[in-house]
Amino acid sequence: MITDTQTRQSEISPRISRTWLLVSADRADDFERATESQADQIILDIEDAVDPSNKDAARQNVTAWLQSGHQAWVRVNDRSTSFWAQDLDRLREVPGLQGVILAKTETPDEVSKTHARLGGNVPVIALIESAVGVENAVAIASAHGAFRLAFGSGDYRRDTGASADELAMAYPRSRLVVASRVGRLPGPIDGPSVSPSHPLVREQSESALALGMTGRLCLNIPQVSVVNEAMSPAQSDIAWAMEFLDSFSARGGIIQDGSDLPRLSRAQKILTLAQAFALI
Repeated sequence: MITDTQTRQSEISPRISRTWLLVSADRADDFERATESQADQIILDIEDAVDPSNKDAARQNVTAWLQSGHQAWVRVNDRSTSFWAQDLDRLREVPGLQGVILAKTETPDEVSKTHARLGGNVPVIALIESAVGVENAVAIASAHGAFRLAFGSGDYRRDTGASADELAMAYPRSRLVVASRVGRLPGPIDGPSVSPSHPLVREQSESALALGMTGRLCLNIPQVSVVNEAMSPAQSDIAWAMEFLDSFSARGGIIQDGSDLPRLSRAQKILTLAQAFALI
């Protein structure tokens, strides 16, 4: 159960962050409210959430807010647009920029060029939103500057004609999970739910977690607590992990059969996450 002791965005590593709250960059009044939520990370969105005529004003909102002492990730426009260079040139060396989400990533070259244009020290999350991107996911995950993969599920469905059915979406999600592992990246971030139903948001989050995804984009603040809880270790898992580690320690840390090492790894991971999320 997520409690009022939920740690703040600055205290949870983006490598393990569960909730990534998207905030339109042309709504500067919403920035502060987003930081007061329980979201692990905030993404100021200057891509799909902003009309082309408002891009420059949105960039100004983002840079002014970051320069005033705040921190956030920024979703930038894709490499094929003229907005990409404008976004990166405005953001380069801006204090408070934690990293960028590169929209519609389809090749590793797009990631490495984004990373280089930002000075070579800003992490890039590759947002994969098409069949081409999914096909190239392993190469993208291995690109210089790649930090995590994320799934643009809505645009993927539009590109491929796939439905939102879990079976139809299992392959691209699993592909990103495998690619992340091959590229030695943290688990990927799933696309957001457009449903206002909290039970459905929870069910979808649990399904993504079962496939190996470890985070999720959120479209609004009410979704955050639901996703946080669904993608955190359950209290039953925490209790099992503590019991197993106590038992393992009591027998002197001696391996007794082939199941011990996998269980040890799982127990340690559960407790590491539980501590990071202030669940114990």
